Amino acid sequence: MRIGIPKEIKPREGRVALIPAACAQLRQQGHEVFVQAQAGVMSGYSDNDFQAAGVTILADAAALYGQAEMIVKVKEPQPAEFSLLRKDHLLFSYLHLAAEPTLLASLRKIGLTAVAFETVQAGHALPLLAPMSDIAGRLAVQIGANLLQQPHGGRGVLLGGLPAAERGHVVILGAGVAGGNAAVMAQAMGAEVTVFDPNRDKLAAMRALGPNVTGLHPYQFAIEEHLRSADLLIGAVLIPGAKAPHLVTADMVRRMQPGSVIIDISVDQGGCIETTRPTDYNQPTFVWEGVVHFGVTNMPGAVPRSASQALSAALVPYILGLAASGWESDPILASGLNVQAGKIVHPALQNVA
Repeated sequence: MRIGIPKEIKPREGRVALIPAACAQLRQQGHEVFVQAQAGVMSGYSDNDFQAAGVTILADAAALYGQAEMIVKVKEPQPAEFSLLRKDHLLFSYLHLAAEPTLLASLRKIGLTAVAFETVQAGHALPLLAPMSDIAGRLAVQIGANLLQQPHGGRGVLLGGLPAAERGHVVILGAGVAGGNAAVMAQAMGAEVTVFDPNRDKLAAMRALGPNVTGLHPYQFAIEEHLRSADLLIGAVLIPGAKAPHLVTADMVRRMQPGSVIIDISVDQGGCIETTRPTDYNQPTFVWEGVVHFGVTNMPGAVPRSASQALSAALVPYILGLAASGWESDPILASGLNVQAGKIVHPALQNVA
């Protein structure tokens, strides 16, 4: 199969879907691999690196999309890319279509088949979402600690505290991969950490991180009570393929401390905090009722080399599966199918307007 890797065009998105070593593995299996010129530069991979792996470099996006049968990219197609997609393309990417009705309508109109990284499911695991959730959870604490500094509009709180100064309070919604990684980072920094999740086993794992971590059931009253003392709120709620539920209302945000920070990792699925809206790394934050909000929809794009390496390692087996005939009969691959020949397939998307 002819597999194409375009250059990402979302603002400050430096990831590349496949690094040269991953491309070489596809070549060894008999596939042709095309990469758009400069696609890997922000991740530290030159065109020469790709050529050494047997990849054909194409000058621009039009040439890349024109040659490829399967398009493998990191972020969802942007409007400038819609005209390059064809109905015979197999698109394999993060799509988050539950929060992107305009994109869903465009993909249906084109008539192509789209498989979303984030809905590929093996048992209860999301193997293609997990690597980026690892990164997003860790980044949420790093970024939040920075935004809490007074020059950035924050409360002026050091998350870990110090002798004679109180610790910061981090509240995390969700103890999955992203939320769990956020809890690990916040605990290691010495913050007081409260994690909400309905799964008792996950809460036990969070509690085991250290005496400064508390795991609680997500009763709305309990969330509201803890938000009043929160310095940093991290939203990490996920329903595979579906829009995230709002666990925090605007009224609850109004009662948070001025200068506190919200980072909603769930923003690319619509966000689990009512006041969240999507942002990008050109203008990552906004202030609502005195609370700093960070809503970047491609958080791992800030560490493109690490993210590209982790994503490539996860993607290759699935690309090989999709390149084989009859892949639709594989239940794991089929779970990632969102749109097929222009028709909505994934159940979570049936009511997306």
